[in-house]
Amino acid sequence: MTTIGYHCSHEQYPPSRLLHHARLASQAGFQSAMCSDHLHPWSERQAQSGFAWSWLGAALEASRLSFGTVCAPGQRYHPAVIAQAAATLSEMYPDRFWLAVGSGEALNENITGAPWPAKPERHRRMKECVDIMRALWAGETVTHTGLVQVSNAKLYSRPQNPPAIFGACLSPETAEWMGEWADGMITVSQDRIQMQRIVDAFRAGGGRDKPMFLQVVLSFAESDQAALQAACDQWRQAALEPNQLADLGSPAAFDQACAAVRPADVADSIRISSSAAQHLEWLMQDAELGFDRLFLHNVHRDQETFISVFAEQVLPHFASESAALQRDVSDGATPAARGHMVQSGPLG
Repeated sequence: MTTIGYHCSHEQYPPSRLLHHARLASQAGFQSAMCSDHLHPWSERQAQSGFAWSWLGAALEASRLSFGTVCAPGQRYHPAVIAQAAATLSEMYPDRFWLAVGSGEALNENITGAPWPAKPERHRRMKECVDIMRALWAGETVTHTGLVQVSNAKLYSRPQNPPAIFGACLSPETAEWMGEWADGMITVSQDRIQMQRIVDAFRAGGGRDKPMFLQVVLSFAESDQAALQAACDQWRQAALEPNQLADLGSPAAFDQACAAVRPADVADSIRISSSAAQHLEWLMQDAELGFDRLFLHNVHRDQETFISVFAEQVLPHFASESAALQRDVSDGATPAARGHMVQSGPLG
């Protein structure tokens, strides 16, 4: 079963406008949503970056959608703070919130002034944070000494069902490691052979029966040229190498690194087409890889047209599966019970 979700890009829109987009997506028939969690945008051209955790409460209240976000606890965020934030959302909106954890980007995390660790250490720190959050959600009083420090922390407001923790990854190696301990996996659209390797690695590492989500980065506009122009203007960092995405420290540094990026480079990294039928074909191929949920991120600024056209020409092709999902919920089988949901940039 594959359903279609909507990605809310805090880097590109003021929070109030982004909330409007989430309402439109909900009304149009998108089944779920996710949002970015940045302190800085990738580029000065994007020019926004609202606080995801304030916004998520408003979005869950304003729509019928489930929501998730990808964050990197351990440096900018203490894991006990994220555990409390996620617990509060999950208590208020049962089975509608999920959390993904990744290794993060210096772009957002280096504001603390602490050194930016190498990726192996960031992975160890991330897993420590996951263990701490799960212990807090279980009602334990947590004291921990390691890459992060916790002293006598306890959560008093907890949901009946804690949120699922998804592992956010870009490589097969990270996916295989996450297969053992994560409740599910989320990755970003890229070369189909690479996505198949990530899926296979996650399953081999222990994730065979766990849900898999895909953030689909695309540019849809009235013409192919307009779609390409929007991708080059708004999301050209997609053409950079993963280590650059993780280690560059400011929007200005990204703009400088992207100065030599060509339109062809961007087209290799983002799905660019003015044809909804072409996008549908790509999404059907994603479903064949086994992804349970596809979150569509259109980097073009005209979100209203995108939502309207895709509601008419793309979502109906997934309608039978969506209807089955709604029947299951009505019968009392929550997404958590079915194992599909106990609910941009380098994910891990």
